[in-house]
Amino acid sequence: MYACAKFVSTPSLVRAGSRALYRPVAAAIGSDARKAECASLLEPQSILASQQQVAVRSFQTSAVSRDIDTAAKFIGAGAATVGVAGSGAGIGTVFGSLIIGYARNPSLKQQLFSYAILGFALSEAMGLFCLMVAFLILFAM
Repeated sequence: MYACAKFVSTPSLVRAGSRALYRPVAAAIGSDARKAECASLLEPQSILASQQQVAVRSFQTSAVSRDIDTAAKFIGAGAATVGVAGSGAGIGTVFGSLIIGYARNPSLKQQLFSYAILGFALSEAMGLFCLMVAFLILFAM
């Protein structure tokens, strides 16, 4: 209501604007035929007031919609970034298992290392995919 009060000066206009917010947009704007019928009945001041009501309504709707979209982008990007932490945990598990494997059987050093590199690459790829999705959510939508 404070945003309305900044743009509208008289209290009667504020009350009329509040009533206009409850109506559907089609009813607030109206058709051309309906405007022509009502034009003779309305005073010039009330026409100006109705135009201000529509302008205030569209301004508020677009700002709120933009805020919700921005918040949804940030929430989605944050949720997608959680996968990067899983990638770090996966890489730590792979190399921790590599060290344990070396300690148990040093003769399989080359084969264990190739498996560790494969596990590292797959885990890192999943983390990069999560990061890519986060950037797509933030900047592509």
